[in-house]
Amino acid sequence: MKKRNALLVLWISVCVLSLNSFAQPKGGTQKIKSSLTREYIYPTRIVWQKGEIAHAGKLLEKGIGQASLNNSNIIILKNKGTDTASILLDFGKELHGSLEIITGMWPAPNNARTIRVRFGESVSETMAELGEHGSTNDHAIRDFKLMLPWLGKAQTGESGFRFVRIDLLDKDAVLQLKEVRAVSTNRDIPYLGSFKSSDERLNKIWQTGAYTVHLNMQDYLWDGIKRDRLVWVGDLHPEVSTVNTVFGYNEVVPKSLDLARNTTPLPGWMSGISTYSMWWIILHYDWYMHHGDLNYLKEQKDYLQSLLKQIVGKVQNGKEKMDGNRFLDWPSSKDTIAIHAGLQAMTIWSLEKGAELCLVMGEEATARLCKETVSKLRTVVPPHNNSKQAAALLSITGMLNPQTAFEEVLSVGGAKNFSTFYGYYMLEAMAKAGKYQEAMDIISTYWGAMLDLGATTFWEDFNMDWLQNAGRIDEMTLPGKVDIHAAYGDYCYVGHRHSFCHGWASGPTVWLSQHVLGIQLAGPGGTTFRVSPNLGNLSFAEGTYPTSLGTIYVKHTKDRKGKVVSIVKAPKGIRIVK
Repeated sequence: MKKRNALLVLWISVCVLSLNSFAQPKGGTQKIKSSLTREYIYPTRIVWQKGEIAHAGKLLEKGIGQASLNNSNIIILKNKGTDTASILLDFGKELHGSLEIITGMWPAPNNARTIRVRFGESVSETMAELGEHGSTNDHAIRDFKLMLPWLGKAQTGESGFRFVRIDLLDKDAVLQLKEVRAVSTNRDIPYLGSFKSSDERLNKIWQTGAYTVHLNMQDYLWDGIKRDRLVWVGDLHPEVSTVNTVFGYNEVVPKSLDLARNTTPLPGWMSGISTYSMWWIILHYDWYMHHGDLNYLKEQKDYLQSLLKQIVGKVQNGKEKMDGNRFLDWPSSKDTIAIHAGLQAMTIWSLEKGAELCLVMGEEATARLCKETVSKLRTVVPPHNNSKQAAALLSITGMLNPQTAFEEVLSVGGAKNFSTFYGYYMLEAMAKAGKYQEAMDIISTYWGAMLDLGATTFWEDFNMDWLQNAGRIDEMTLPGKVDIHAAYGDYCYVGHRHSFCHGWASGPTVWLSQHVLGIQLAGPGGTTFRVSPNLGNLSFAEGTYPTSLGTIYVKHTKDRKGKVVSIVKAPKGIRIVK
């Protein structure tokens, strides 16, 4: 009896194992949980429509995302002959995600309907044909045909957009739409940092920079949600600075830094650009200073030391001799004299920060090599060639007197010749010269001009010369006005290929928190800070700054005599020093 029971137990075990083998495919199933969430957003207005369309206004009403047999609240597009019914929707702000369309019950249910969808970061982009004014499907498909089912729903692929144009393509056809909504894909994370002042324009600029980077915090930290949806390491520096200022620690940063390292075996340069590998070093320094993760830093040790030695090997007689793509930013890319000055400064900056990281890890020999090389580099100060990019980097690294940099270069022409990427470092150089109000004026003029044109995120590039007679990006271009998205752009971003949501343009968000609120990191690990406000003409400024132990709160107010009175509240464990 006992033997029979034992055999029965053995038989049941074999059956269970067999069932498990059918349930689990060979090799197992990998599940990766996404850090991203989905949010449904409905259009806020109809910009334009053409042809026979009934009840179009219902598209602006919030729905339930479900087709219904009662066929209520239906929008009808009707084509007669070769006429095409078309509609252009505005979702109110730049988004990253897809489009979901819920349909009704048109006649002849066996026949699907074909539409053309065009995403746009501007109204102009949605109205262009592929190839016209740089309109492209690079990186994200934003101009395509889509089949819609009868009484169902369909969803598109993802891109960066604010505007959507829909054209019914079938001849002599009727299309019934119940809802058209955007499916926004983003990280559902709180804005721990904040900024509010007596200047509402600066407040909006701070928030726009933060939102621009938030949209680019996808699976990795991209520089653009339409183009490029890629990890470009130089672009990461302003973005990561914004992440630290607004969101605090987020796993997208180390994930992106590791991707850059893992896809760039030495002696290659990240993205083929020597300065981008230098930015990777500076980024790790900033990340360690903010978060103090020594174990993560030590994971970089072998690569970091080899990269530092590679950079040292490109220095001859105190001059940088970097190979690869010699690049600072797009507007300076034809100025070889400025690029050399910028590379000289970047080499110093990266080797100095690399030396500090090596000392933290106990790698004194590599740190000594970096410091010796920096001493040689500092004996050679290349001319800045009146480049604001070069002058800013030379000032930041102590190669050019900050007052001289401001008076001879940075102040010339005000916001003229600023750039969205290196504008951050120009602002930093102005702060070194104590020119805080002048920097706020530049922020208001340069970044504020994009807002004046209808932007809800900051652009890949912007030139003050473009403002002359420019039309808004959220309107059809009026006669006599310049279509700013179609008409301008350069290098790889001509016309509509130009990204209107580019994280490297978020520098003012960081600058305003660090220099107006005055909250600055003063020691490694993100637990020691200095608060030194600079209000300029502002009557007050207040805000928060994230740390691993909670948020620092400050409020600075001018009294009747113009003296700044400050309130500073820091969480337990955070030290505020003078």
